[in-house]
Amino acid sequence: MRKLLFILSIAFSTLSYGQTHQPRTFLFVPGAWDGGWDYAKVDSILTANGDIVYRPTLTGLGERVHLSNANINLSTYVNDITNVIRFENLHNIILVGHSYGGMVISGVAEQMPDRIKELVYLDAMVPNNGESAKDLCGEIWAPMTKDKIKAGLVLYPFGATKLTTPTDVPQPLKTFTEPLKITNPAVKKIPTVFISMTKDGKSNIGTDKMGLDRAKERNWKVYTFEGGHYSMREQPANLAKKLEEILQDQHK
Repeated sequence: MRKLLFILSIAFSTLSYGQTHQPRTFLFVPGAWDGGWDYAKVDSILTANGDIVYRPTLTGLGERVHLSNANINLSTYVNDITNVIRFENLHNIILVGHSYGGMVISGVAEQMPDRIKELVYLDAMVPNNGESAKDLCGEIWAPMTKDKIKAGLVLYPFGATKLTTPTDVPQPLKTFTEPLKITNPAVKKIPTVFISMTKDGKSNIGTDKMGLDRAKERNWKVYTFEGGHYSMREQPANLAKKLEEILQDQHK
């Protein structure tokens, strides 16, 4: 009897949530060497809660690795996402960029600020006008990519990747070296937040200059999130919960 009552209470709660919850549109942009596959669990959680989720993979990465070539650049990636927005006719998007994905969502916001409801930089790069990802990496670029650039592609530099798919794959060098033009004043009107991944309450000092420090300079609201850099991979349920907390806080 208790089990039946528990099941009925869950069903009623889910039904009630579905009746009152206004679906939100999330568009996740993966970081370097990554793909939309990394957001499958986050997608399932948010979709189950009534939201709409897009998790495209950038050209030449993930399941699109067969398209990889040395001529792919940052503009290609920005076009990947702007075309998803255009062809799916998306509006009021919560655009989330992880790590290198901060470069991409910055380029997308530059072109389509009217389609974006919120910008979320998830432990991500925050570029200034005229900067490339390589520029943001600064002095760590050379040691990070030493012996990792082959045939115009940058191999995953942070240890061995999985031997089976899905896994991180090489990324075209030009996606790191092409500078980004940021001049559209409308972008500043988009509500923007930064999520800083922390360990024992302290942020990752190695990436602060690429993102966190710049977010603070822009007076963006900064949220801390305990865990490793790949939260969508390591703790998808907690990431979905954190996004929910942030959005609720933003709309108090």
